[in-house]
Amino acid sequence: MVTTNNIVINRFIEVYCQLNKDNLLLLNDVYHSEIVFEDPAHHVVGIDALQHYFTTLYSNINYCNFTINQAVVDGDCAFLQWTMIFSHPKLQQGKQRTLDGCTQLTIKQQQIIYHRDFFDLGAMLYEGLPVIGYVITSIKTRLGQ
Repeated sequence: MVTTNNIVINRFIEVYCQLNKDNLLLLNDVYHSEIVFEDPAHHVVGIDALQHYFTTLYSNINYCNFTINQAVVDGDCAFLQWTMIFSHPKLQQGKQRTLDGCTQLTIKQQQIIYHRDFFDLGAMLYEGLPVIGYVITSIKTRLGQ
């Protein structure tokens, strides 16, 4: 059965799968004006602050693409498992990087009011830095032995 909240989440997925620096106004279509957005490095409140965050984010990267691998909607809550493919000029000389993560969403008035991303910040950033990345990768390798 397709519910209103399923439609909201499907629209959210559509937006994120096409999001780029030229269409960030699409965020207004899915987020509530009082959105609370969190990830391992940021806490942003309000749609204007979120727009500013994304504008800054997308101006600093070469590209960023999302693939939503799974979505589960339960009432006003949803959980998404995703893969992000991105390139940042200061990480591994701009080489393509892949990061898996998940997102917790809360829906209010047919828009997203709460968005929290969970991902390995070390894998996203630190492993892409020249010296630190080598150290972290070495530690992970040794832990696996």
